[in-house]
Amino acid sequence: MSENALQTNTPWNIYKKVSFRFFFILLPLFIILNNNGAFTFLSVILQLPGKVLHNFIPWFSKHIIHYNYDFTIYTNGSGDTSYDWVLLLFIFFVSVIGCIIWSVLDRKRKSYNAAYYWLVVLVRFYLAFTLILYGLIKVIKLQFPDPSLTRLLQPFGDASPMGLAWTFLGFSKGYNVFMGIVEVSAVLLLFRRTVVVGAFLSLAATAHVMSMNYFFDVPVKLLSTALVVMSLFILAPHFVKLYRFFIKYENQQLEKMYRPTFKKRWIYISAYSLKYLYITASIGSLLYAFIQQTKVYGSAAPKPFLYGIYNVESMKLKGAVLPPLTTDSIRWKQMIISYEGYAKVKKMNDSTVNFTTVFNQKKKELVLKSTARDSLKYVLNYNIVGKDKLIISGLRDQDSVSVSFKKKDLKDFRLINRGFHWVSEYPYNR
Repeated sequence: MSENALQTNTPWNIYKKVSFRFFFILLPLFIILNNNGAFTFLSVILQLPGKVLHNFIPWFSKHIIHYNYDFTIYTNGSGDTSYDWVLLLFIFFVSVIGCIIWSVLDRKRKSYNAAYYWLVVLVRFYLAFTLILYGLIKVIKLQFPDPSLTRLLQPFGDASPMGLAWTFLGFSKGYNVFMGIVEVSAVLLLFRRTVVVGAFLSLAATAHVMSMNYFFDVPVKLLSTALVVMSLFILAPHFVKLYRFFIKYENQQLEKMYRPTFKKRWIYISAYSLKYLYITASIGSLLYAFIQQTKVYGSAAPKPFLYGIYNVESMKLKGAVLPPLTTDSIRWKQMIISYEGYAKVKKMNDSTVNFTTVFNQKKKELVLKSTARDSLKYVLNYNIVGKDKLIISGLRDQDSVSVSFKKKDLKDFRLINRGFHWVSEYPYNR
């Protein structure tokens, strides 16, 4: 293997060797145990250690650090569960202990040039593919869909910080594309000549995501922080020269990255062919999977039958008209159909009931079944009148019921109808 200015035969000092040993254990363990779909074709294999740890980590938590939590909860939604925090602590302990043992047994070693190179390669690929994954689902607008009908009706102050962030980010397709392009630019990490540029862009992207996760209480704090650390890890050898260039305005030249040499040309061709094949296949498979998912999820997914917000104009139960009293816990106020197979009913006192829906469009029949314990069931006929009127009538268990609705025009929402303006004589902040 050849040497260059970044990796020479100059002996490393003790601090550099110890820190390398620590990170050589810590980062691969984190990557293996937090794959998060980064390595598409290896995900099945990388899930195996996690399944073993599902038994060990609860035991470690209970008997070693004496921290009790709901041991049936594991990683979910890329979250920061108790399991994830204990797993991180376990990885840290293993890294510290492993570093100490390694430092004692291998204290005469002068440097770890080749091992450092392969560690950086692993970190580069994990960081790149993680950001490409998250970037593509933003460009295709799967991660942050348009504000749902329920969100549009939710009082602003009732939204969670994460719900507010998701609504803000999901509102603008252009902003999604912009964020996605910045994250997908992490593809530059995969090529030796553009690693530094890719690391800078990755640092900007991950710092943005980390700040959102911290300040809007999004449960992906562990992963986003790790991605920032990995971006800094890649840039670490260049810190001094970057400081001299940006702060002291001195002329600097970054060293070319070290790379292994191959004695036989066919090995070189095979290695690089395999690399580019894996990159192309991984990105292609992710893109194909996300495009397929747009048919089911996200803003481009088909809307369910009778999609919309329906305001109740009148309601009868057992033949009697129910007056629109704000204290009434029986009379309906609105019906919202946002997702296939489900409907939400808001009552006059603002309580809500969720229903499963089954439509028979040939017979114009609708069956609503409450998801609550009472399992209240409506067997109804529906009639669509004009563009904005819906009438349903039938039985609520054994009682007759009929409801007349008027469909709300979604353009009535200021968030939807405001649009884009080059010229604003006054700020439109409502």
